[in-house]
Amino acid sequence: MRLTVAAVGRMGPGPERELVETYRSRAEAAGAAIALAPITIHEIDERKARSRADQAQALRAKCDGRGVTIVLDERGKTLSSRDFAARLADWRDQGRAEAAFLIGGADGHDPSLPREADLVLSFGPMVWPHQLARVMLAEQIWRAVSILTGSPYHRD
Repeated sequence: MRLTVAAVGRMGPGPERELVETYRSRAEAAGAAIALAPITIHEIDERKARSRADQAQALRAKCDGRGVTIVLDERGKTLSSRDFAARLADWRDQGRAEAAFLIGGADGHDPSLPREADLVLSFGPMVWPHQLARVMLAEQIWRAVSILTGSPYHRD
């Protein structure tokens, strides 16, 4: 199953981008053995998609339409790392082609996007900047792969 992260906003060079790439590359390398790869990251330029409706359309365009859509939103469901890993494994085992994670812009998602999602996922009730949300998502994907492969990275 392919993993796609589509996010409104662009990350400049710096530690956040480096962390995302570190976790992405680790997860992709280990995830290939358990059919959770490749991992692709798409950035949506806020200057080209100004309204939330335009951003939702641009985010949808980055999904293949045959997979699972996960919208990141502070009003979503919180999952433990083990539960998140189990969800990914279940979707993979169901033969879903893709898990697409959608991160909105500064004003959040167009209301239609969470309604269409298979899962609305929250990292807690706090609002996070898109750069940090990407880092946290990349780390949780790496952690999920680690859990599923039996790596000692995740500790209960």
